[in-house]
Amino acid sequence: MSEKVLIGVIGGSGLYHLDNLTFVKHVNPETPWGYPSAPITIASLPSGTLIAFLSRHGVGHSITPSHVPARANIAALKSLGVLAILAFSAVGSLREDIPPGTFVLPSQIIDRTKGIRPSTFFDGSVVAHAAFGDPFSLKLTAFLEERVRGVLGERVQGGKTIVCMEGPQFSTRAESLMYRMWGGDLINMSVLPEAKLAREAEISYALIATATDYDSWRPHEGAVTTAEVFKTLKGNADDARLVCEKVLEELHLAVSSAGEGATAEIVSEEAGSMKFSIMPRSEKWKEEDVKKLAFILPEYFGAGVQ
Repeated sequence: MSEKVLIGVIGGSGLYHLDNLTFVKHVNPETPWGYPSAPITIASLPSGTLIAFLSRHGVGHSITPSHVPARANIAALKSLGVLAILAFSAVGSLREDIPPGTFVLPSQIIDRTKGIRPSTFFDGSVVAHAAFGDPFSLKLTAFLEERVRGVLGERVQGGKTIVCMEGPQFSTRAESLMYRMWGGDLINMSVLPEAKLAREAEISYALIATATDYDSWRPHEGAVTTAEVFKTLKGNADDARLVCEKVLEELHLAVSSAGEGATAEIVSEEAGSMKFSIMPRSEKWKEEDVKKLAFILPEYFGAGVQ
């Protein structure tokens, strides 16, 4: 695309389109890690501002959480110029005070995936250790929380911990109780490796978790089922589209405020963050690995970079 798209939206279960925005076109960038889950929709806000929307689970929800091509998704969005990602995900609640229908912007993650999913762009001869102590962009999350609360009111919470499990099965009762003891507030199957890859690509990333159920920890209730999840899914998706309609314009203004060639404050945490995470250049680096990494980090691996 000739025009950069600065804001990306990733939709989870139930949120497969932003049909309340104006469709412009589909793009399907090929990356060194393949194609994204689905063609990316370029949509226009009322002002004419463009945003990119990607359905995480593909057309017709045809991709399981364990097989989402997360590296291709993040790389494709980066290739369009995206600097900030607003991701949505349906989640289970591990707390009584987070009832179905609540929107939560978490601040921490507990990883319970099992190594099935490729979780880094640095899986070859080039080694890097990205900082991940705060897995979500602090500035972006704070910005969004205030504005999403302005749309949905008291249904919005922040500062919670989300557990990312492998799936595709839901938790056992014992696991659900264990996650509560660990300090987990929410559970899903999708936030990783998405958040890790966004950090490696120097993209600011925030998650809006939409609670659909109480998982399986309540002793006198049935375990969570897909049928139960679907009861809440549509209403949450409609609210998510409303949130996008109301907050994306202001978010775009914040991201683009610094002007061409400069870094806006809201995405300043991630900009340049990989510079000191990459291990020193070595004669062992393979040309094909450097070329792949140049797709997402041209500042460090592009032509002419020594």
